[in-house]
Order: sequence, then structure tokens, then C-alpha cells
Amino acid sequence: MAIRKIVKFGDEILNKKCRPVEKFDEKLFQLLDDMEETLADANGAGLAAPQVGILRQICIVDVGEGPIELINPEIIGEEGEQEGAEGCLSNPGKYGIVKRPMKVTVKAQDRNGNWFQKTGEELCARAFCHEIDHLHGILFTSHASRMLTDEELESGEY
Repeated sequence: MAIRKIVKFGDEILNKKCRPVEKFDEKLFQLLDDMEETLADANGAGLAAPQVGILRQICIVDVGEGPIELINPEIIGEEGEQEGAEGCLSNPGKYGIVKRPMKVTVKAQDRNGNWFQKTGEELCARAFCHEIDHLHGILFTSHASRMLTDEELESGEY
């Protein structure tokens, strides 16, 4: 396993749509393992393949219950609404107020190509939406009603 470099905002790859994964092989397993290690090292809630320079429909979400690998994911259900501060490993230190569903169900493949469904609530739902957006070239800043100032971040009042 290896820690990969996280692509920063401004890099064009973050605005591109990813291609579906068709080969479930050792190369994919290595990428998933590297992404998990990179996510853990960065102490984030999620990481999408374009954030490590790979234009494939792959993302990992880990909100404290272990990593969830999502390959070729699609949101198939949404419920409720939440609004709160959201950030991104590709834009360190920057946060915006973003509205997301409170509960999200995704359909995706695992590393062996098997289809499954997973429902996440609260932070997990937010992370599913955020990471799947990355796979379509959409950044959280386009959903933000406003970006938080340094003063707001320091005070925790937003």
C-alpha cells in the first residue's frame, strides 16, 4: 500500500467526469488499498479516485465505522434534509454551508464486482453525496450557499 498525493482545487481533473470501472483486477485492488491508506492518513471522511488523479468511478467513505468501497456508485434514494459545514481534502481549510439529504441509499459494486446497496445517514449520507459528486466533476463549492470565513471557523459559530 502507498499514500497517494491528493489533487488540489484548481486542477482540471477535479472537474471531469469519471469513466466506469470495467476491470476488477489486481490494479483496482491496489488503487483501493492505496486510497484507503491515503484517506486514513489525511483523516478525512471520504476520498474519490479523481482526487488521486484517476478518472474512474471509485470512492471510499469512512465516517468511523470502517471504509466503504463504492465502485460505479449511483444514488438510488434520498430522504430528508440537513444543512451544515462541509469541506474537502482537495481544498484544505476551506468550508462551506451545504444542504444535503439526511439519508441516502447507494447502489454500487464492491472490489470483486458484486452489486450491493448501502444506506447512510447524517455524515455518511453527506459523504456519499460529496464523493459521488466528485465522480461527476462536481465540487462541494458549487453546492455551498456560502463559504465560511476564517473568523467563523475559529469561533465555531456558523
